Amino acid sequence: MLPIMLILIFGSVEVGNYFMSEHVVDKAVRDAARYAARLPVTAFNCGSGTMGDPTPVQRLARTGQPDGTTARLVDWTSDGMTTVSVTCDTSGTYTGIYTDFPMGVLVVTVRAAVPYTTVLGAIGLSSTSLTLNAESQAAVIGV
Repeated sequence: MLPIMLILIFGSVEVGNYFMSEHVVDKAVRDAARYAARLPVTAFNCGSGTMGDPTPVQRLARTGQPDGTTARLVDWTSDGMTTVSVTCDTSGTYTGIYTDFPMGVLVVTVRAAVPYTTVLGAIGLSSTSLTLNAESQAAVIGV
């Protein structure tokens, strides 16, 4: 009975830890996309689909603060694991606050790919590693 109980216990802990880590990454990219959406419209370049300086958005995703240093997850070791891109709708068929935007409607996309080390891997019993992927979009409204 003991081996089966240990498998069930460690399996439950592993599944719980995986889902918690996945939730942290999902929330992080959502927070970063909302933060980027509040930045000035001039921070984005529609032609290249990039931001002038994506570092604060990447850092916010990784740490929870635009100037933070402590990662939300142990394996999220680099701001480079997060990408920030922008698309622009210049069709001219938009309304509301976007009618006066010179570049059309900007939509920022934040993606993260963070390695996940299993609980057994963290204690040295397994080297299995997975990647947690998340993506979130927000329409840029500027400040």
